Amino acid sequence: MTAPEHPALPVTFRPTRTRVVLLSVGTAMFVVLTVVSLMLETLTPGERVSFIFTAAVFFGVLALLSRPKVIADEDGVTVVNLTSRRRLAWPEILHVNLRPGDAWVFLDLSDGTSLPALGIQPGIGKAQAIRDARALRALADARGPAATERSTPEG
Repeated sequence: MTAPEHPALPVTFRPTRTRVVLLSVGTAMFVVLTVVSLMLETLTPGERVSFIFTAAVFFGVLALLSRPKVIADEDGVTVVNLTSRRRLAWPEILHVNLRPGDAWVFLDLSDGTSLPALGIQPGIGKAQAIRDARALRALADARGPAATERSTPEG
């Protein structure tokens, strides 16, 4: 069995199909609710604004749900989840986990915590998520604490 190849850096992992579905549904909902509000003659201007505002809120929520990604570069990894962004140096990442049944990848960190990385999730694209998790794991193994220890001479 050969070792997985490392992708060229920088590389961005994100659930592309999920993102396309969420943004398409959000756009369609916005257009439909806006058109309905403009076509119903019995609505007051305030009610029309309420329809359009509600459509914008729906779109905003779906756009927020489409935000997650994981960006790997020479210096480390940036994990962008729904409402947070965290920068990690390679040595901080001990292991990349995507177990059967997991909703997304978890990064085991050197401080003893685990960070969910929603940018790699098997929901719609399971095969792609597995490939992405393996690629990120290979990068973390090659650049993480074990690689740092191998490159440090013993004294």
